[in-house]
Amino acid sequence: MTEALFTPFTAGAIEMANRVVMAPLTRNRADDETDAVGEMHVDYYAQRAGAGLIVSEATQVSPRGKGYIQTPGIYNDRHVAAWRKVTDAVHAAGGKIVVQLWHVGRISHVSLQPEGHRPVAPSAVAAGLQTFTRDGFEEVSEPEALTLEGIVQTVEDFRRAARLAMEAGFDGVEVHGANGYLIDQFLKTGANRREDGYGGAIENRARLLFEVLDAVTSEIGGDRTGLRLSPFSPANGISTETPQADFEYVVPRLNRYGLAYLHMVEGATGGSRELEEGQSIAALRGLFEGPYMGNNGYDRDMALEAVASGQAEMVAFGRPFIANPDLVERLRRDAPLNEGDKATFYGGGAEGYTDYPTLGDKAA
Repeated sequence: MTEALFTPFTAGAIEMANRVVMAPLTRNRADDETDAVGEMHVDYYAQRAGAGLIVSEATQVSPRGKGYIQTPGIYNDRHVAAWRKVTDAVHAAGGKIVVQLWHVGRISHVSLQPEGHRPVAPSAVAAGLQTFTRDGFEEVSEPEALTLEGIVQTVEDFRRAARLAMEAGFDGVEVHGANGYLIDQFLKTGANRREDGYGGAIENRARLLFEVLDAVTSEIGGDRTGLRLSPFSPANGISTETPQADFEYVVPRLNRYGLAYLHMVEGATGGSRELEEGQSIAALRGLFEGPYMGNNGYDRDMALEAVASGQAEMVAFGRPFIANPDLVERLRRDAPLNEGDKATFYGGGAEGYTDYPTLGDKAA
Protein backbone atom coordinates (compact mmCIF):
# COMPACT_ATOMS: atom_id res chain seq x y z
CA MET A 1 0.00 0.00 0.00
CA THR A 2 1.37 3.42 -0.96
CA GLU A 3 2.05 5.70 2.00
CA ALA A 4 -0.17 8.80 1.91
CA LEU A 5 2.92 11.06 1.82
CA PHE A 6 3.65 9.83 -1.70
CA THR A 7 0.13 10.12 -3.10
CA PRO A 8 -1.10 13.00 -5.31
CA PHE A 9 -2.71 16.04 -3.77
CA THR A 10 -4.30 19.22 -5.07
CA ALA A 11 -3.56 22.40 -3.12
CA GLY A 12 -5.94 25.03 -4.44
CA ALA A 13 -5.31 25.08 -8.18
CA ILE A 14 -1.93 23.32 -7.87
CA GLU A 15 -1.97 19.61 -8.70
CA MET A 16 0.92 17.85 -6.98
CA ALA A 17 2.33 14.39 -7.69
CA ASN A 18 3.05 13.85 -3.97
CA ARG A 19 2.86 15.69 -0.64
CA VAL A 20 6.61 16.26 -0.16
CA VAL A 21 7.40 19.96 -0.54
CA MET A 22 10.79 21.55 -1.05
CA ALA A 23 10.91 24.38 1.46
CA PRO A 24 12.30 27.81 0.50
CA LEU A 25 16.08 27.80 0.84
CA THR A 26 18.20 30.92 0.51
CA ARG A 27 21.41 29.96 -1.34
CA ASN A 28 22.86 33.38 -2.31
CA ARG A 29 23.71 32.67 -5.94
CA ALA A 30 21.73 35.31 -7.84
CA ASP A 31 23.44 38.14 -9.72
CA ASP A 32 24.03 40.80 -7.09
CA GLU A 33 23.79 43.71 -9.51
CA THR A 34 20.53 42.71 -11.20
CA ASP A 35 18.93 40.37 -8.61
CA ALA A 36 18.34 37.91 -11.48
CA VAL A 37 18.64 34.14 -11.29
CA GLY A 38 20.95 32.38 -13.78
CA GLU A 39 21.60 29.11 -15.53
CA MET A 40 22.73 27.42 -12.31
CA HIS A 41 19.28 28.02 -10.87
CA VAL A 42 17.69 26.30 -13.86
CA ASP A 43 19.67 23.13 -13.17
CA TYR A 44 19.25 23.33 -9.41
CA TYR A 45 15.47 23.55 -9.41
CA ALA A 46 14.97 21.09 -12.28
CA GLN A 47 17.03 18.51 -10.37
CA ARG A 48 14.56 18.79 -7.50
CA ALA A 49 11.38 18.63 -9.57
CA GLY A 50 10.50 15.27 -8.00
CA ALA A 51 9.06 17.26 -5.09
CA GLY A 52 5.29 17.50 -5.18
CA LEU A 53 5.84 21.25 -4.96
CA ILE A 54 8.92 23.46 -4.90
CA VAL A 55 8.75 26.71 -2.97
CA SER A 56 11.49 28.90 -4.41
CA GLU A 57 14.12 30.64 -2.36
CA ALA A 58 12.83 33.85 -0.81
CA THR A 59 12.57 36.45 -3.58
CA GLN A 60 12.34 40.16 -2.92
CA VAL A 61 9.36 42.07 -4.26
CA SER A 62 11.31 45.32 -4.60
CA PRO A 63 14.84 46.70 -4.23
CA ARG A 64 13.85 47.97 -0.76
CA GLY A 65 12.99 44.39 0.20
CA LYS A 66 16.57 43.12 -0.15
CA GLY A 67 18.53 42.13 2.93
CA TYR A 68 21.38 39.88 1.81
CA ILE A 69 23.74 39.80 -1.14
CA GLN A 70 22.95 37.59 -4.13
CA THR A 71 19.28 37.03 -3.43
CA PRO A 72 16.86 37.11 -6.37
CA GLY A 73 14.05 39.49 -7.19
CA ILE A 74 10.71 39.37 -8.97
CA TYR A 75 10.00 43.02 -9.68
CA ASN A 76 10.90 43.65 -13.35
CA ASP A 77 10.81 42.11 -16.81
CA ARG A 78 14.39 40.89 -16.58
CA HIS A 79 13.46 38.82 -13.57
CA VAL A 80 10.43 37.42 -15.38
CA ALA A 81 12.59 36.23 -18.28
CA ALA A 82 15.21 34.71 -15.98
CA TRP A 83 12.70 32.92 -13.76
CA ARG A 84 10.82 31.69 -16.85
CA LYS A 85 13.79 29.46 -17.69
CA VAL A 86 13.53 27.94 -14.22
CA THR A 87 9.79 27.33 -14.31
CA ASP A 88 9.97 25.87 -17.84
CA ALA A 89 12.67 23.44 -16.71
CA VAL A 90 10.76 22.39 -13.60
CA HIS A 91 7.58 21.83 -15.60
CA ALA A 92 9.47 19.88 -18.28
CA ALA A 93 10.71 17.61 -15.49
CA GLY A 94 7.15 17.07 -14.25
CA GLY A 95 7.29 19.37 -11.22
CA LYS A 96 5.38 22.34 -9.82
CA ILE A 97 6.92 25.51 -8.40
CA VAL A 98 5.73 28.63 -6.59
CA VAL A 99 7.81 31.69 -5.79
CA GLN A 100 8.10 32.93 -2.23
CA LEU A 101 7.41 36.69 -2.13
CA TRP A 102 9.68 38.42 0.38
CA HIS A 103 10.40 41.75 1.98
CA VAL A 104 13.07 41.60 4.68
CA GLY A 105 12.08 44.84 6.43
CA ARG A 106 14.66 45.72 9.07
CA ILE A 107 16.94 42.73 8.36
CA SER A 108 19.07 44.70 5.93
CA HIS A 109 21.99 47.09 5.60
CA VAL A 110 22.28 50.50 3.98
CA SER A 111 24.78 49.09 1.46
CA LEU A 112 22.05 46.77 0.14
CA GLN A 113 19.41 49.47 -0.14
CA PRO A 114 18.83 51.77 -3.14
CA GLU A 115 20.90 54.96 -2.83
CA GLY A 116 22.05 53.88 0.63
CA HIS A 117 18.68 54.45 2.27
CA ARG A 118 17.98 52.99 5.69
CA PRO A 119 15.93 49.78 5.66
CA VAL A 120 12.23 50.12 6.39
CA ALA A 121 10.30 48.46 9.21
CA PRO A 122 7.14 49.00 11.25
CA SER A 123 9.15 51.09 13.72
CA ALA A 124 12.69 52.44 14.06
CA VAL A 125 13.78 49.48 16.19
CA ALA A 126 17.02 47.75 15.18
CA ALA A 127 17.14 43.96 15.20
CA GLY A 128 20.61 43.81 16.76
CA LEU A 129 21.74 41.14 14.32
CA GLN A 130 24.13 40.74 11.40
CA THR A 131 23.43 40.29 7.72
CA PHE A 132 25.50 39.14 4.75
CA THR A 133 26.83 42.10 2.73
CA ARG A 134 29.49 42.54 0.06
CA ASP A 135 31.98 43.13 2.89
CA GLY A 136 31.00 40.00 4.80
CA PHE A 137 28.82 39.93 7.88
CA GLU A 138 27.86 43.36 9.19
CA GLU A 139 25.44 44.69 11.77
CA VAL A 140 22.04 45.38 10.26
CA SER A 141 21.30 49.07 9.93
CA GLU A 142 18.81 50.88 12.12
CA PRO A 143 15.57 51.02 10.13
CA GLU A 144 13.20 53.87 9.55
CA ALA A 145 9.48 53.45 10.17
CA LEU A 146 7.43 52.91 7.05
CA THR A 147 5.20 55.87 6.26
CA LEU A 148 1.58 55.27 5.37
CA GLU A 149 2.52 56.00 1.76
CA GLY A 150 5.33 53.48 2.07
CA ILE A 151 2.91 50.85 3.32
CA VAL A 152 0.64 51.44 0.34
CA GLN A 153 3.64 51.09 -1.99
CA THR A 154 4.77 47.89 -0.28
CA VAL A 155 1.34 46.33 -0.75
CA GLU A 156 1.46 47.28 -4.42
CA ASP A 157 4.95 45.76 -4.67
CA PHE A 158 3.52 42.43 -3.51
CA ARG A 159 0.66 42.76 -6.01
CA ARG A 160 3.05 43.47 -8.87
CA ALA A 161 5.33 40.61 -7.88
CA ALA A 162 2.39 38.19 -7.90
CA ARG A 163 1.41 39.32 -11.38
CA LEU A 164 4.99 39.00 -12.64
CA ALA A 165 5.23 35.55 -11.08
CA MET A 166 2.36 34.39 -13.25
CA GLU A 167 4.06 35.91 -16.28
CA ALA A 168 7.20 33.99 -15.33
CA GLY A 169 5.29 30.71 -15.38
CA PHE A 170 5.09 29.97 -11.67
CA ASP A 171 2.20 27.80 -10.49
CA GLY A 172 1.51 30.28 -7.73
CA VAL A 173 3.14 32.33 -4.99
CA GLU A 174 3.83 31.97 -1.30
CA VAL A 175 3.61 35.16 0.73
CA HIS A 176 6.43 35.20 3.29
CA GLY A 177 4.83 36.25 6.56
CA ALA A 178 7.32 34.46 8.80
CA ASN A 179 10.79 34.42 10.35
CA GLY A 180 11.11 37.98 11.53
CA TYR A 181 10.83 39.64 8.12
CA LEU A 182 8.61 42.62 7.29
CA ILE A 183 5.12 41.12 7.59
CA ASP A 184 6.14 39.22 10.73
CA GLN A 185 7.66 42.43 12.10
CA PHE A 186 4.29 44.12 11.79
CA LEU A 187 2.55 41.16 13.42
CA LYS A 188 4.78 41.05 16.48
CA THR A 189 5.12 43.58 19.27
CA GLY A 190 8.90 43.40 19.64
CA ALA A 191 9.38 45.16 16.31
CA ASN A 192 6.07 47.02 16.00
CA ARG A 193 5.80 50.05 18.30
CA ARG A 194 3.45 52.01 16.05
CA GLU A 195 0.61 54.08 17.46
CA ASP A 196 -1.43 54.35 14.28
CA GLY A 197 -3.78 51.91 12.55
CA TYR A 198 -0.95 49.43 11.98
CA GLY A 199 0.20 49.13 15.61
CA GLY A 200 -1.08 48.28 19.06
CA ALA A 201 -3.83 45.66 19.05
CA ILE A 202 -3.43 42.57 16.88
CA GLU A 203 -6.32 43.78 14.73
CA ASN A 204 -4.02 46.63 13.67
CA ARG A 205 -0.74 44.71 13.60
CA ALA A 206 -2.28 42.14 11.24
CA ARG A 207 -3.54 44.82 8.88
CA LEU A 208 -0.51 44.75 6.56
CA LEU A 209 -0.74 40.97 6.21
CA PHE A 210 -4.37 41.12 5.20
CA GLU A 211 -3.80 44.03 2.84
CA VAL A 212 -1.04 42.05 1.12
CA LEU A 213 -3.29 39.00 0.86
CA ASP A 214 -6.12 41.15 -0.49
CA ALA A 215 -3.79 42.48 -3.18
CA VAL A 216 -2.16 39.19 -4.13
CA THR A 217 -5.33 37.11 -4.19
CA SER A 218 -7.21 39.73 -6.17
CA GLU A 219 -4.38 39.62 -8.71
CA ILE A 220 -3.89 35.85 -9.12
CA GLY A 221 -6.58 34.14 -7.02
CA GLY A 222 -6.51 32.63 -3.57
CA ASP A 223 -6.18 29.15 -5.05
CA ARG A 224 -2.70 30.03 -6.31
CA THR A 225 -1.63 31.82 -3.13
CA GLY A 226 0.05 30.21 -0.14
CA LEU A 227 1.13 31.85 3.11
CA ARG A 228 3.99 31.09 5.45
CA LEU A 229 3.72 31.96 9.15
CA SER A 230 5.94 31.29 12.18
CA PRO A 231 3.83 32.11 15.24
CA PHE A 232 6.32 31.02 17.89
CA SER A 233 9.71 31.41 16.22
CA PRO A 234 12.25 33.94 17.51
CA ALA A 235 13.99 34.00 14.10
CA ASN A 236 15.83 37.21 13.23
CA GLY A 237 15.39 38.66 16.68
CA ILE A 238 11.59 38.79 16.57
CA SER A 239 9.44 38.55 19.69
CA THR A 240 5.87 39.15 20.75
CA GLU A 241 3.93 39.17 23.98
CA THR A 242 0.91 36.95 23.30
CA PRO A 243 1.61 34.80 20.23
CA GLN A 244 -1.11 32.19 20.79
CA ALA A 245 -3.87 34.76 21.17
CA ASP A 246 -2.52 36.85 18.31
CA PHE A 247 -2.49 33.98 15.85
CA GLU A 248 -5.83 32.68 17.09
CA TYR A 249 -7.08 36.00 15.74
CA VAL A 250 -5.09 35.82 12.47
CA VAL A 251 -5.54 32.22 11.35
CA PRO A 252 -9.35 31.93 11.13
CA ARG A 253 -9.44 35.16 9.14
CA LEU A 254 -7.32 33.50 6.47
CA ASN A 255 -10.24 31.26 5.56
CA ARG A 256 -11.95 33.99 3.57
CA TYR A 257 -9.17 33.93 0.99
CA GLY A 258 -9.51 30.31 -0.13
CA LEU A 259 -5.73 29.93 0.06
CA ALA A 260 -3.93 27.08 -1.68
CA TYR A 261 -2.28 26.28 1.66
CA LEU A 262 -1.01 27.57 4.99
CA HIS A 263 2.68 26.80 5.56
CA MET A 264 3.51 26.85 9.26
CA VAL A 265 6.91 26.80 10.94
CA GLU A 266 6.29 24.58 13.94
CA GLY A 267 8.50 25.93 16.73
CA ALA A 268 11.76 27.83 16.30
CA THR A 269 12.81 28.13 12.67
CA GLY A 270 15.55 25.58 12.02
CA GLY A 271 15.60 24.73 15.72
CA SER A 272 13.53 23.22 18.49
CA ARG A 273 9.96 22.09 17.94
CA GLU A 274 9.27 22.49 21.65
CA LEU A 275 6.74 25.17 22.57
CA GLU A 276 6.16 27.08 25.76
CA GLU A 277 3.20 26.38 28.00
CA GLY A 278 0.00 27.64 26.45
CA GLN A 279 1.34 27.52 22.88
CA SER A 280 -0.20 25.05 20.43
CA ILE A 281 0.35 24.54 16.71
CA ALA A 282 -2.49 22.00 16.71
CA ALA A 283 -4.92 24.58 18.05
CA LEU A 284 -3.95 27.01 15.30
CA ARG A 285 -4.08 24.28 12.68
CA GLY A 286 -7.65 23.51 13.74
CA LEU A 287 -8.71 27.07 12.94
CA PHE A 288 -7.63 26.85 9.29
CA GLU A 289 -10.05 25.23 6.86
CA GLY A 290 -7.68 24.74 3.91
CA PRO A 291 -4.64 22.54 3.18
CA TYR A 292 -1.95 22.67 5.84
CA MET A 293 1.80 22.31 5.26
CA GLY A 294 3.93 21.35 8.24
CA ASN A 295 7.55 22.47 8.48
CA ASN A 296 10.49 22.28 10.88
CA GLY A 297 12.75 19.34 11.54
CA TYR A 298 10.61 16.63 9.95
CA ASP A 299 12.24 13.29 9.23
CA ARG A 300 10.74 10.47 7.19
CA ASP A 301 8.81 8.85 10.03
CA MET A 302 7.40 12.16 11.26
CA ALA A 303 6.28 13.11 7.77
CA LEU A 304 4.65 9.75 7.11
CA GLU A 305 2.76 9.96 10.39
CA ALA A 306 1.70 13.59 9.94
CA VAL A 307 0.10 12.96 6.55
CA ALA A 308 -1.32 9.54 7.42
CA SER A 309 -2.99 10.92 10.55
CA GLY A 310 -4.32 14.03 8.84
CA GLN A 311 -2.22 16.40 10.95
CA ALA A 312 -0.87 17.82 7.68
CA GLU A 313 -1.76 17.50 4.02
CA MET A 314 1.83 18.30 3.00
CA VAL A 315 5.23 18.33 4.69
CA ALA A 316 8.06 20.69 3.74
CA PHE A 317 11.70 19.58 3.91
CA GLY A 318 14.47 22.17 3.82
CA ARG A 319 18.11 21.25 4.23
CA PRO A 320 17.67 17.61 3.14
CA PHE A 321 16.79 18.95 -0.33
CA ILE A 322 20.12 20.78 -0.55
CA ALA A 323 22.16 17.57 -0.61
CA ASN A 324 19.50 15.26 -2.02
CA PRO A 325 18.01 16.42 -5.32
CA ASP A 326 16.09 13.12 -5.45
CA LEU A 327 14.85 13.39 -1.86
CA VAL A 328 11.35 12.14 -2.64
CA GLU A 329 12.69 8.92 -4.14
CA ARG A 330 15.07 8.44 -1.21
CA LEU A 331 12.20 8.92 1.24
CA ARG A 332 10.02 6.53 -0.72
CA ARG A 333 12.71 3.82 -0.66
CA ASP A 334 13.88 4.71 2.86
CA ALA A 335 17.33 5.10 1.32
CA PRO A 336 20.30 6.84 3.01
CA LEU A 337 20.59 10.60 2.58
CA ASN A 338 23.63 12.55 1.41
CA GLU A 339 25.16 14.89 3.97
CA GLY A 340 25.19 18.56 3.01
CA ASP A 341 28.39 20.62 2.87
CA LYS A 342 27.62 23.59 5.12
CA ALA A 343 30.55 25.55 3.69
CA THR A 344 28.70 25.81 0.36
CA PHE A 345 25.18 26.45 1.65
CA TYR A 346 25.41 30.22 1.08
CA GLY A 347 27.13 31.68 -1.96
CA GLY A 348 29.54 30.16 -4.44
CA GLY A 349 29.10 28.30 -7.69
CA ALA A 350 28.00 24.86 -8.80
CA GLU A 351 29.96 23.08 -6.08
CA GLY A 352 27.58 22.18 -3.30
CA TYR A 353 24.69 23.42 -5.42
CA THR A 354 24.11 21.23 -8.45
CA ASP A 355 26.72 18.47 -7.98
CA TYR A 356 25.16 16.27 -5.29
CA PRO A 357 24.68 12.67 -6.49
CA THR A 358 21.35 10.92 -6.90
CA LEU A 359 20.65 7.27 -6.21
CA GLY A 360 20.91 6.72 -9.97
CA ASP A 361 24.37 8.27 -10.04
CA LYS A 362 25.56 5.93 -7.31
CA ALA A 363 24.11 2.92 -9.08
CA ALA A 364 25.94 3.89 -12.28
